Amino acid sequence: MSDLFSSMGIDTGIVVIILMVLVVILLVCLISTNLRLSRLEHKYKIFMKGKDAKSLEITFARKMAQIDKLSELTERYMKENNQLQKNFQRIFSKYGVEKYDAFDDVGGKLSFALAMLDKNNSGLVLNAVHSRDNCFLYLKEIVKGESYVMLSQEEVEALRRAVNYGIEDLEEVTEKSKKDVSSNQMKKE
Repeated sequence: MSDLFSSMGIDTGIVVIILMVLVVILLVCLISTNLRLSRLEHKYKIFMKGKDAKSLEITFARKMAQIDKLSELTERYMKENNQLQKNFQRIFSKYGVEKYDAFDDVGGKLSFALAMLDKNNSGLVLNAVHSRDNCFLYLKEIVKGESYVMLSQEEVEALRRAVNYGIEDLEEVTEKSKKDVSSNQMKKE
């Protein structure tokens, strides 16, 4: 073999040194691979700790069944929520009441105008007029905040309150917030 290297002009010592370097590189790769394998085996043992493969499989199956059930429930709740949203469009969510004395000889503000509207300001105004002997009820349709029939002053006020339902509360909160902010600024100064 040394005659073969000699005939090619290659020194045998250089070939041995190159082979030794290759062996060292291969040993480093082997040690690195063994370290990675031992880390992976350690992680696997931690993952499987306290459970055999069958019980782990059962646990996964249970979790997947729970996920499927949650998905079905979510879908059902979304349908119910959509139905509630549709129903909410049709319910009376705003109201306004104006109490008044319909006649000079009857006190106590027993007469009233009640406006009940949905979120589109459509609904009705109910006017109850009380006298000493009778009570009369008048119902007038409201479409988008307006009536096709002439409204009394009390009915107009009840309708205004219903249309603006919740806005007064919002204005009160806004005013209170402004006062709180200004008082906090004064405290800081």
